[in-house]
Amino acid sequence: MLTWKNIINFTVKGNPTPDKRVEKTETQWRELLTPEQYRITRQKGTEAPNSGALCTTYDDGQYNCICCDTPLFDSTIKFSSGSGWPSFTQPIKENAIKYEKDTAFGMIRVEVMCNTCDAHLGHVFPDGPEPSGLRYCINSASMQLHKEETNDQ
Repeated sequence: MLTWKNIINFTVKGNPTPDKRVEKTETQWRELLTPEQYRITRQKGTEAPNSGALCTTYDDGQYNCICCDTPLFDSTIKFSSGSGWPSFTQPIKENAIKYEKDTAFGMIRVEVMCNTCDAHLGHVFPDGPEPSGLRYCINSASMQLHKEETNDQ
């Protein structure tokens, strides 16, 4: 389980190696994504609080990167943080997320990105629930939910 100390170590000493890399030109990203998805994932934008389609969704499934379809978070670790963005306590795998120190807007935060394609996802904070104490605050537009299939028999 990742902790805030692990996150800070990643920002200082380097990120875990991803399973694969996906790289495209800016033109290819623009063709693949909606203008809002492009603004958020490729230009480090943020959606307005409580505006994202996944804010109040708690269906079973897996949240994948909108750019490269890499699994990022599992629905079992999603929680209602009251922040206005989908929130998670852990990534699906340690090497799914890339971490960078962010000093924009006069504050110090930790930006989280897809470790496969460098898509901006949001930020992580040390004010989440136990046991990890982490809150990954993620833009809905940067993810897609792959719902689990259920057998109703």
